[in-house]
Amino acid sequence: MKPHNKKYIYLISPNHIYKNFYEDLHKILRTNKVAYFQLRLKNYSTKEILLIGKKIKLICSSNKVKFIVNDTPKIAKILDSDGCHLGQSDIKIRDARKIIKNKIIGVTCHNSILLIKKAIKSKANYIALGAFYPSNTKKVKYKANLKTISIAKKLSKIPIVLIGGINSFNFKKLLLHKPNFLAISGYIWNNKNLSPVEAIKKITYEN
Repeated sequence: MKPHNKKYIYLISPNHIYKNFYEDLHKILRTNKVAYFQLRLKNYSTKEILLIGKKIKLICSSNKVKFIVNDTPKIAKILDSDGCHLGQSDIKIRDARKIIKNKIIGVTCHNSILLIKKAIKSKANYIALGAFYPSNTKKVKYKANLKTISIAKKLSKIPIVLIGGINSFNFKKLLLHKPNFLAISGYIWNNKNLSPVEAIKKITYEN
């Protein structure tokens, strides 16, 4: 079964910006597989994130990819990104909305029906569910099950992003459950056998 849309990848940045990152990002986005790119940097200063974000925004814009900033609506506003992504420990959706107005706001809901309902009520633009598989990118605190996807679909038509250890070996199984997007990070950036561009090309039905 093929995915809903051609651009179904929600790409999350590596934890560290390496020497050839910007060149690799441009090549990846040129494959026309990525709908969203999220800048997620935990150990960088605000100044560093702003400098990096400005470069990424240009690359995303030139490839018609939505640029999302993780955690911080204020940085999203300064960068004039397409939106921000909020975890459950970040500020509330209503407060983020005051800062970035009508831009995209996504929220992590783990495997919780209660959190999904709260996100829908707060008018989030998408929800992220997971983790569906073990991940080397971040420690998995919440293990998601596939039933949560169908429950979320019955509750609302809100776009669903699946996260957690997604790679070329398991992505097709997840697409069978008709999510809107698959969030991928470690498989692309930390792949010992493939370059980032080679890795993204494996996430396809044409192989």
